[in-house]
Amino acid sequence: MKTPDIQRHDVTIDGHTIHYRELGEGPPCLLIHGWPTSSFLWRNVMPEISTCRRVIAIDLPGFGESDKPQDVLYNLEFFRTILDGFVDTVGVGEDLALGVHDLGGPVGLYWASKRTTPLQRLVLFNTLVYPEFSWAVRAFMFASQLPGLSSLFTSQWGLGQAIKYGVHDSSRIRPDAIEGTRAPFQTRADREVLIRTLHEFTPAEFEEISPWLSTISHPVKIIYGARDRILPGIGSTVERLRDDIEDTDVTRLDDCGHFLQEERPQKVGQLAAEFLCA
Repeated sequence: MKTPDIQRHDVTIDGHTIHYRELGEGPPCLLIHGWPTSSFLWRNVMPEISTCRRVIAIDLPGFGESDKPQDVLYNLEFFRTILDGFVDTVGVGEDLALGVHDLGGPVGLYWASKRTTPLQRLVLFNTLVYPEFSWAVRAFMFASQLPGLSSLFTSQWGLGQAIKYGVHDSSRIRPDAIEGTRAPFQTRADREVLIRTLHEFTPAEFEEISPWLSTISHPVKIIYGARDRILPGIGSTVERLRDDIEDTDVTRLDDCGHFLQEERPQKVGQLAAEFLCA
């Protein structure tokens, strides 16, 4: 069966060009990537979800083919204003489902917690949620502030290594996955912005997410790779989410790491579609 063609578009939000991928028709589903990825991460997951939904995967500012402004503060409030403008512009405010991964977790959850219109459904992939970071996250954040290491992490070599390190079985990763991750960060200025997207969140913003979780009344699905070396505490995060959110269903993929969308895209897409199309 021929894979449907994903459409690619640009819109302007608060003076910033925002790029996104789109596929399908029906109630909307917004997918938010993390670090250092973009909407490219979802390319092989979108076709499954598009069987019942209009799927939109955004490139957050600072990532992918969206603008990478040097004169903004890349905190959760900045991303919230961008997402507000984005959903209004592309018309996905009603009956909205949300899927988030990695750093897209706090970005998307913080935004959702401020919305007056509740989500219809929520899918969480391997992601950060709580302000109590694991030792691995704290170590990476500290290392990424050191000039030599920050340059290494965002180099073409470093970005490729991030994808390889972030999967359980690197033999599943095609060359286009590496190249697609590297492509948006060709200049020094782009790479400097990429590092900044790690450092300008505030603890207070993260702390606003946790109390909101217990107020969620819509169904939530968690799909996660258990062999996650980037977020090795993901199992504990999932258990905490189960306690905090009443209606939560969990699927654990024992043969996947952090970038499960790259290792098992069809399986991940099917699991998400089963939940989102129910």
